[in-house]
Parts: sequence; C-alpha cells; structure tokens
Amino acid sequence: MSWKLVSNAFIICFGYVLLFLLRTSLRFLKVRLALKHIPGPRPSSLLWGEEWLLYHSLPGSTYLNWHKEYGKVVKFTGAFGHQVLSITDPRAISFIIGESIYAFPKPNGVREWFRATLGEGILWVEGKTAHEKQRRILAPALRMVTEWAALFDRRQSEEIEIEITHWAGRFALDTIGRAAFSYDFNCLSDSPHSLAEALDGLTNSENSLSSFYMRALFWIFPSVLSIGKKGQMIRLTKQELGAIASRMWQDAKVAGDERDRTLMTLMLKADKASGPGQGMNEEEVVSQMRSIISAGYETVSAVIAWTLYELSRDQILQAKLREEIHGATEASFDELNSKYPLLDAVVKETLRLHPPILENHHEASETTIVPLSDPLPGTSEMHLVVPKGTIIAIPLNVIQTDEVVWGADAELFRPQRWIDRKKAGIRGGRDLLAFSEG
Repeated sequence: MSWKLVSNAFIICFGYVLLFLLRTSLRFLKVRLALKHIPGPRPSSLLWGEEWLLYHSLPGSTYLNWHKEYGKVVKFTGAFGHQVLSITDPRAISFIIGESIYAFPKPNGVREWFRATLGEGILWVEGKTAHEKQRRILAPALRMVTEWAALFDRRQSEEIEIEITHWAGRFALDTIGRAAFSYDFNCLSDSPHSLAEALDGLTNSENSLSSFYMRALFWIFPSVLSIGKKGQMIRLTKQELGAIASRMWQDAKVAGDERDRTLMTLMLKADKASGPGQGMNEEEVVSQMRSIISAGYETVSAVIAWTLYELSRDQILQAKLREEIHGATEASFDELNSKYPLLDAVVKETLRLHPPILENHHEASETTIVPLSDPLPGTSEMHLVVPKGTIIAIPLNVIQTDEVVWGADAELFRPQRWIDRKKAGIRGGRDLLAFSEG
C-alpha cells in the first residue's frame, strides 16, 4: 500500500514538473517568435545565453557595445533561452518607467531577492494600491574625517592608504541611521560591526561559479536564492537587519518623540493615526526599515566612493570645491542646490557617470505596445510589441553617456557641464535615471 502511495505521489510530482516545463517552453517560444525581428547578438552559449559574458565583462561594457552595434532596442538571450530586451530609446523608457510603470513591475527574480533579503517592504511590493499604502518620505561626515585623522596620527606619516569603499559603506549606514531614524549605528569607529559586515558580504562582487549560477538563474528560478552559501548569507543579512530594525522601532515607540521630521517620526505618527487594521503591523514596519537601510547603504556608499575617486584625480576641481563649501553650515535641500552649485554639479556628474545601479529591470505583466522615438532598424515601426513575461533591461551607463545628449566628452567626468546646462536653460531632469523616476 505504501509503495503505491509513493508511486502515485511520484507520478503527480512528475506531472507537475512536466507541466511546468511545457508551459515555460511554450512561453519562451511565444516570446522568441514575437521578438524575432529585434536585432541583437547571437547566443554565445546554448545553455547560458549571454549571462557568462555579462558576468565576466566590465560592468556595463557589454551593453555599450551592443547598443553601438544594434541600436536603441537590443534583444539578447539569457539562461535556458529566455529573451531579454535592452532598451535605451527615450520615448520607450519614459513609457515603461513613467506612464505605464504598473504594467512593467520588477521581475519575479528581483522581487524574490528583495523579499529574501529585506522582507515585503516598499522595494518588494508591486501594484498601484500597495505602493500608495506603503510610500513614505525618505551628517555624519565629520565623524568619518575624524577617524581618518586618527589613522594619520597613529601611523605618524604624511601619507596613508585608506580603503575608501570600506569607509564609504560605514558612512552610508550612519547617514541613513541618523537621517531616517535618528539612530546611531556607530559604524565609523573602525571596530567590527555585524550589520556592516553582513551587508558587505551580501553586496560584494565575488567572482565565483556559485554567484554566477545565482545571477544567471534567479530570473527564471527565483527559489535559487535560498540555497547554498549565498542563500545562507541572504538569510543572515535579513536576520541582522530585522533584529536592528525591530529594536529601533521598539525604542522609538517607547521614547515617543514626535518632534523631529525623520522617517521614524512619520512612521510613528502614521501608526498612531491609523484606525484598526489600517496601519502596518510590526513585520511590515521592519520590512520598510530593512529596505531603507539596505537601499541607502549600497547607493550612498557607491556615490561617496566614486565622488572621492573622481576628486582625487583632479586637484584643481578639488580645490575649487573645498573653497565653495568652506565654512558651510547645515543647509536645506534647496539651499544645497542654490548656494553650492559646484557641489551639486559634482554629485550629479558622479550619478551620471557612475550610477549606483547600472541596470534597471522590469517585466511585462501583459503584452503591451511600447512607443518609440525612432523606428526599429530596417522598419518604419514607431512602436514595439513587448510580450507578457518579457524581461526588460534599461542600461543606465549607455543612456547617461549618450553623446547626442551629453556631447563628445560624455565619457569624461566634467561637473562644469551641469552649470553650463543650467545657464543655458537646459533642464533635462530625466536625463539622469540613477534612481529611475525618483
């Protein structure tokens, strides 16, 4: 009897697997046929498509080469033959991330990554109603400089080598903690810090086969994020972030300070004002806090590191910026834009040339007609039919180094271009897509 049950269970499982494979194969075939007229490279691997090339090449370089050769809409193949569109056409991008943003949510693999690492917070949630429920308004630089000065004193030397990426990550955590939650993570003391170490381990760019397999497969098999050493690191990071976020939330509720304008205060006020069943429970609050900490860590640390790198290469620019901000006091966001134009230009130029996230990914939730600013090569079609389930990549480094928009020196770090554009009355707010439409 038991053997018969096992046999029946095996047949049922096999049937489910077979059905899944058939449905996936039919969907892949349907998408492939719908996109056959889109130009792009031939798959370099039948199994992995272009994933191996993307993983091992200089970040962003492959997209630059493809778009130079094939135009503003490029088709390439991912693992197991799934088709991906890379789009730099400005009209199409405006449609995808603006007018029809809810028709192009994050891919399932990306959402599973956020759920596994951060919980079901603002980065995970999709859909207009859910976003409107969860959307929220989102300087410890002197401490970092103080720690650097201490390093100089200990070495008793006129020169010292500092690992900027290490300090930038810790600076980012302290900045997010103070600005968003009035909380001091105390990451800038140069002593071991469990949260900083967990986030470092999660965001490092180790060159290993396991990382490649996860990167290549999570688009179509999101469950791969829960296995192996990387899966363990993901769970550890989520646990560490959750423990700290939960502690901050409980401390804030006990303190009950609603006088400042931090995100924590807004969350406390919203929690008190909401009726029964309308507010967020503690797990939802913790998920939001995880999302803010993690998103701020990676983006702020990258911008700080790249800004310091570019300033170190240009002593004249460094001197001019130091002169502009000498004696600066705490300023509002508007004052930062108006009183310190060179600082504003340096930050924008860093975001343009070194976007913290190189690719913006979306997935068509339904078959959609996307308008184009230029026809597809060899056709007069001013639109693109994107089949349901198609993954779309928007390579920011390609868009933000377009010589048509930025001039012949688009590859150079030149903050003065922003001051010149402002004087010429060129706004171009959407030329920078480092944070999508944000």
